[in-house]
Amino acid sequence: MPKQQNGPKEDSTIQNDLNESFEEEVRAFLSDEEKLHLFDDLTKVNPVTTTTVLKCLQARYTVNLFYTNAGCSLVALNPFQPVSYLYSPELMREYHVALRPQDLKPHIFAVAEQTYRNVQSQIAPVNQSIIVSGESGAGKTWTSRCLMKFYASVAAPVISHKGNETVERIEKRVLDSNPVMEAFGNACTLRNNNSSRFGKYIQLQLDRCHHLTSASIRTFLLEKTRVAYQAPSERNFHIFYQITKGATAEERLEWNLPEGAEYRWLPNSESNLDEDCFEVTRDAMFHLGIDHSTQNNIFKVLSGLLHLGNIQFSNPEDESQPCELEDKTKDSMKAAGALLHIPVEELLESLRIRTITAGKQQQVFKKPCSRAECETRRDCLAKVIYAKLFEWLVLVINESIYADPSAWTNFIGLLDVYGFEAFPENNLEQLCINYANEKLQQHFVAHYLKAQQEEYAAEGLQWSFISYQDNQKCLDLIEGNPLSIFSLLNEECRLNRSSNTDLFQTRIEKALSNNQCLSRNKFSKKPNFIISHYAGKVCYQLAAMVEKNKDPIAPELIQVLQNSKDPLLQKLFPVTERNQTNIKPQNRAAVVTVVAKFKGSLEHLMQILNSTTPHYIRCIKPNADCKAMTFKREEVLSQLQACGIVEAITISAAGFPVRIPLQSFTERYEILRTSCGSNKNRGCDKSNYHTAEQNE
Repeated sequence: MPKQQNGPKEDSTIQNDLNESFEEEVRAFLSDEEKLHLFDDLTKVNPVTTTTVLKCLQARYTVNLFYTNAGCSLVALNPFQPVSYLYSPELMREYHVALRPQDLKPHIFAVAEQTYRNVQSQIAPVNQSIIVSGESGAGKTWTSRCLMKFYASVAAPVISHKGNETVERIEKRVLDSNPVMEAFGNACTLRNNNSSRFGKYIQLQLDRCHHLTSASIRTFLLEKTRVAYQAPSERNFHIFYQITKGATAEERLEWNLPEGAEYRWLPNSESNLDEDCFEVTRDAMFHLGIDHSTQNNIFKVLSGLLHLGNIQFSNPEDESQPCELEDKTKDSMKAAGALLHIPVEELLESLRIRTITAGKQQQVFKKPCSRAECETRRDCLAKVIYAKLFEWLVLVINESIYADPSAWTNFIGLLDVYGFEAFPENNLEQLCINYANEKLQQHFVAHYLKAQQEEYAAEGLQWSFISYQDNQKCLDLIEGNPLSIFSLLNEECRLNRSSNTDLFQTRIEKALSNNQCLSRNKFSKKPNFIISHYAGKVCYQLAAMVEKNKDPIAPELIQVLQNSKDPLLQKLFPVTERNQTNIKPQNRAAVVTVVAKFKGSLEHLMQILNSTTPHYIRCIKPNADCKAMTFKREEVLSQLQACGIVEAITISAAGFPVRIPLQSFTERYEILRTSCGSNKNRGCDKSNYHTAEQNE
């Protein structure tokens, strides 16, 4: 094992002298403020402390230098203003043709080019992944978009005209997937005008000549609850604002979207964002093979959802009778039915009447729903339609950019997931989002902070172990076996009764009391629990969390959608699925919960990442207000500390710049094999890795 830094206790006088000497070094380094912006690689900072690193980043940010190398990572500070010269085609080419891209200024293009050259070098593992992480609003979506443009540019082959046409089509479609995915999957939140409300991993697939031939997109956990609920000062998905602001007069008439109409599910529509541009989305959809007729069908369904959101019920005088439809919303009911091609009577009954099948004879009973149940069903109907539509769009995009696996040999993966979130009210969505960020932080810790140091120790190199923050306890709390928050949530869902949040809070506290990452806000009257994440503490409300995890869909709702005459809804809800929705009560335990599905898809993603060579881009948010050229030290410092940047810099500065497996090294540098084999005393085969300076 590596040696620990904690040695015997020093004499207090000597220790004080050492502390004073170290502080003097820090002061001396910071005294020359005019040169701090010149440190484009933080491993050159001496001494490496949070203070010196922070000061260098601030100095660089002040002079419009937004990218800085930090050991195995690239730190990207969000300028919160357009800087088009940083992403021009000319600059892409400059990094691509450079003999040594690492000698140019730090940039996401340098990271992109290095991954591309790694594929070309064929040193295992050949497949590459770029992991773009950071808080919500730190610039992850923009970074991923620019990386895709880079590869679409540099990976285009210069061959026959016919071949170029094919690749241009692939490149165009790969790039056009961005505005479509953002329109349907992004929204304006408290922290970010273009916040991704889903995660995505894009594989850019290359042939033997390292040319882009195809791609595939895998998505994770769309926040479908946003369709029917938007927190104060937040908005629904961009696409709803695009159709209400960008539709022509004829389309408004066809989609029943009159000028100035108000929709309950369209808050803060008075604000105009760059993301509200409808034409960009429509053009991209057309290039992806979604013709104008299908687009028209999609937008009619979305308009139907807006009218569905305006439907409201009132309690009946007789409790044995169904809820009454409020007079002011009767027009909305007619509009929703017409746009979704569902008879109004059928739609109304599916929202107000619950069908119960009971007994050995499978007798069918019909029971009126309460007002709250009617509204829940209305919201559920909208969410299931939107979620299915989003899945279908991803499928269409993948079909458009697909190629047979025999056509490509390697891939470069781009991971863009929702950033760490902590809102005034946090529920299951934030728990899953922050869990994903914990898993990615663990990947960084395991791959770099932990594995690299253990590698040095295993090879017998002199090395003093550098401590780091390990988030394993937090992950054990969330996903561990046999007891964790996820396992308790799933168990609560399997019980055939309504959940009591107070009792569930007590169960969590008793079962997981030994984990230091768990606590509770004792001053809040609402049942809750607090998790100490690597990026900070987050308080989660238990209200509706169990129900959200069940994600129930009443069979009547699926049936009414299957009976729709709308061509798109018939695709999304084929009749063959009907039997699957009629789940018998005794089989409820077999229903897969939201966290179970999300955990499974995330584990599959981690397997892919672990099979590739990873590259990290850490997006940092300089201030919480998204103001241009404003650097708030405390906010940046908390992000640096949370993701372990300073520890990574320290390890990189003290470690070896290149680590290549022996077999790959000798295959790559064939000429060295003779000299290696001629000297038996070298013991080449005894170590798995060589550390050397690479001169190429």
